[in-house]
Amino acid sequence: MNRLGLIFSSLLVLLALASSTLFVVDQRQFGVVYALGQIKEVITEPGLNFKLPPPFQNVSYIDKRLLTLDSTDAEPMLTAEKQRVVIDWYVRWRISEPTEYIRNVGLNEGAGASQLNRVVRNAFQEEINKRTVKELLSLKREALMADVKAEVLDKVRGSKPWGVDVVDVRITRVDYVEAITESVYRRMEAERKRVANELRSTGGAEGEKIRADADRQREVTIANAYRDAQKIKGEGDAEAARIYAESFGRDPQFAQFYRSLDAYKASFGSKSDVMVLDPASSEFFKVFRNGGATVGPVKK
Repeated sequence: MNRLGLIFSSLLVLLALASSTLFVVDQRQFGVVYALGQIKEVITEPGLNFKLPPPFQNVSYIDKRLLTLDSTDAEPMLTAEKQRVVIDWYVRWRISEPTEYIRNVGLNEGAGASQLNRVVRNAFQEEINKRTVKELLSLKREALMADVKAEVLDKVRGSKPWGVDVVDVRITRVDYVEAITESVYRRMEAERKRVANELRSTGGAEGEKIRADADRQREVTIANAYRDAQKIKGEGDAEAARIYAESFGRDPQFAQFYRSLDAYKASFGSKSDVMVLDPASSEFFKVFRNGGATVGPVKK
């Protein structure tokens, strides 16, 4: 029984020893083997690897993927015309030489990101000091980002290389500080209001001009129509008078009878009209007394 326990314990020790000598490197990582605190080997290819058990050798891992560093500092920068602006940027970078990185930067990606953030910010400050706000917002911004990238690469590849590669540097936003932004917005609002008031004034004047012209054309049209109507009416009245005169000239008695009828019509236009006359002696009712006999034959 004691022998079986000894064998089982020995197997456990051997398994623990074997597991401490084996390690796997992922395809997304570098494997760094340390021997008594010194870098013994850097493994760049993925797979199963062997090392001595601790404390003789230890292993750590560093990410070799493309990393992104975003700006976290909202501290304003001064442009060439002494305007305070705030920029947002990001950097795409990766660890290319793990040995140099560990010796000159740190043991993990966070150490590189912290130092790289400081270098990039200083490079942006130096380049923005040379440029105006207009240049930052124009196509010259591409040249600014290229210059910043060149300065950062020069720094990380200096006398003590960082073992990193900076792939890209980009600006995502350029803006005034809050106090200046409010002032700019107020000036823009005042300018827009001025333009709007000017357009309203111009539109009002143009509207009054159009209405005045329309009123004038209306009066002219009405006057011309009235003139033409009066002319036509006069011509009609003249023609009617001519026809009446011609007709009445053929038969004077008919003319007298017709005028009497017009007089009767005008006199008895309403049921409330009252006339006090003697029909027997009044010339006005002559036609009624004669029963229309005064009307002779129509001459042809």
